[in-house]
Amino acid sequence: MIFSNNKIRTIQMTRSALLLACCGLLLAFTMSAAAQSTTQPANQHGIAISHMDRSVNPGDDFFLYTNGAWLRTTELPADRARIGVFSQLDDISSKRTSGIIEEAAKSNPAAGTEARKIADLYNSYMDEKAIEAAGLTPIKAQLDVIAAIQNKHQLAHELGKTLRADVDALNNTNFHTSNLFGLWVAPGFHDSGHYAAYLLQGGLMLPDREYYLAKSEHMLKVRERYLAHVAAILKLAGYDKPEERAKSVLALETAIAEKHWTLAEDDDTLKADNMWMRVEFLQKAPGLDWPEYFRAAGLAHQKSFTVWQPSAFVGEAALVNSQPLESWKNWLAYHLIEQSAGMLPKAFADERFDFFGKTLSGTTQQRPRWQRGVAVVNGVLGDAVGKIYAERYFTPEAKQRAQEMVSNIIAAFRKRIDALDWMAPATKAEAQAKLNTLYVGIGYPETWRSYDGLEIKPDDILGNLQRANLFVYRREVRRLGSAVDKKEWSMEPQTVNAVNLPLQNALSFPAAILQPPFFDAEAPAAANYGAIGSIIGHEISHTFDTEGSTFDSTGALRNWWTKADLDHFGQATKRLAEQYSSYHPFPDLAVNGEQTLAENIADVAGISAAYDGYCASLKGKPAPAQDGFDGDQQFFIAFGQNWASKGREAALRQQVLTDGHSPAQYRAATVRNIDAWYAAFSIKEGGKLFLAPTERVRIW
Repeated sequence: MIFSNNKIRTIQMTRSALLLACCGLLLAFTMSAAAQSTTQPANQHGIAISHMDRSVNPGDDFFLYTNGAWLRTTELPADRARIGVFSQLDDISSKRTSGIIEEAAKSNPAAGTEARKIADLYNSYMDEKAIEAAGLTPIKAQLDVIAAIQNKHQLAHELGKTLRADVDALNNTNFHTSNLFGLWVAPGFHDSGHYAAYLLQGGLMLPDREYYLAKSEHMLKVRERYLAHVAAILKLAGYDKPEERAKSVLALETAIAEKHWTLAEDDDTLKADNMWMRVEFLQKAPGLDWPEYFRAAGLAHQKSFTVWQPSAFVGEAALVNSQPLESWKNWLAYHLIEQSAGMLPKAFADERFDFFGKTLSGTTQQRPRWQRGVAVVNGVLGDAVGKIYAERYFTPEAKQRAQEMVSNIIAAFRKRIDALDWMAPATKAEAQAKLNTLYVGIGYPETWRSYDGLEIKPDDILGNLQRANLFVYRREVRRLGSAVDKKEWSMEPQTVNAVNLPLQNALSFPAAILQPPFFDAEAPAAANYGAIGSIIGHEISHTFDTEGSTFDSTGALRNWWTKADLDHFGQATKRLAEQYSSYHPFPDLAVNGEQTLAENIADVAGISAAYDGYCASLKGKPAPAQDGFDGDQQFFIAFGQNWASKGREAALRQQVLTDGHSPAQYRAATVRNIDAWYAAFSIKEGGKLFLAPTERVRIW
């Protein structure tokens, strides 16, 4: 992804998974409305000259050169952890989506229609008085069941009941669930024509294992605040000895974190290729009553699973047996309350925001309730809203223009493959086959999801979200073993993002990202190819990153490389990982080049293919200048301005630790690997970004 369902790779961090949106985790640390527009006036088209700082040497800091004036004049709102171009577009999409939702909410649509579901869901979220009156009643029966657990057999049953389809093994921002384990239903590694069951590690409420294990002063303080937060949540729920219970929860989660794989390990699809038969779990991961777990999860008839992190499953199952029953009961109760907090009375929601918003992201103010309501409706009924959004806001002309750009950039990538002097003909043929069968969705899906059977009530927000999670889970379970829809989307048209789905060999570019400043029908080709073109190139390139390159043209996990070619690819990607690992956004914290490798490959290869596509689009004619900048300069400036971003220290630290994407300033610096950038700006040796030709990483 440009920001991150299949393993999805995106251009930026995606909207939170359904479970997170439903339970109030979609907080201010997501990118949203900007304090001021990151684009130029509506009557101007092309690069944003007013956002640049021409006093900066582009060879020293291309991020500041292209965005410096914008950074100086833009203030970060109190309810935002960070803002940027993506957030400005997300603001536009949110307002449009809000209009659709509020229109439905006020129109009294017929019972049973999708419009009625939209209206009832939104109204149930906005009815704060009813939420306050309900108190803990919506989850009291579940808490009573947890309190009544008397043995590990009953514990296994309750753990199995929590299993949800809330993880994505190829989504680098959603590798684990706060439940013990998570289910991902996707095309099979070795039978890409049918849906298979993947199980992923879980059990943590904090974003990643490093939040429990890192010894830095910053992380020690985060854990202190987290311990106090867990105690506060349990106290609000009326539990006795909340501090003591909180300590048991943190101790158990820390033990779980010690068993988890790192994000870099999670990215290794070959290491994740572990087929376990259901009957083997007791032997391979003793400690958990697996038959009861699968029975409670509705998976007693599923014969096999791909276990993504086998050692984590061994470790977590052992903890079920070794840790005290009371610790697990405290853990279950806390996780249920925490997951529900955004839909419980204000005291719970505020306490949740105080930690996850203020402490983890540095945000001092919650987003307006209507925005959170829009996020909830999009998370639950995204396609129902998306149908209307696409019809209203994405024209056939825009779709045609985007399709033309995609075709040009794929053609450019095809030529780049043919021109590789290090790749054998057999490997080239396999790579070209992937391009030949690549499906590209533009704007909106060909088939919309159905919400038939999902009960939405106008006065039961928490029940609505729990039913929605269960509805999605059961839908995914029913798909197991059925034929794969290779054209299925994992995003909605109103999502500002883009995605690569390697198990489907498919790309999706939602309507909301295909608008200015990324895509402007009146802008010069240089600006469009530098902006949306590099995003298109990025997603195409994921087809050939460290993960995408392990899948063939059918989406099957298969080595289609010669040994020599694979060795060369490995050496080049290692150099890129080392380059990014040298970046230090903070003295005590560096970018993890292995964790961000796939996205960095896509950035380097994507801008290269987009530049070739741009040159081809000129058909030998000179590009028009803008404010003294020639076409090549406009192309690279537009790319740099994609990454205009300003954020809080806590949010940036969280991104470095938990996200597969490098921070914005280093993504803008991708240009240091591109020969044409040096020529465009006369970059000379001595500049901070300068790399000798032999040091520039060229992969595709």
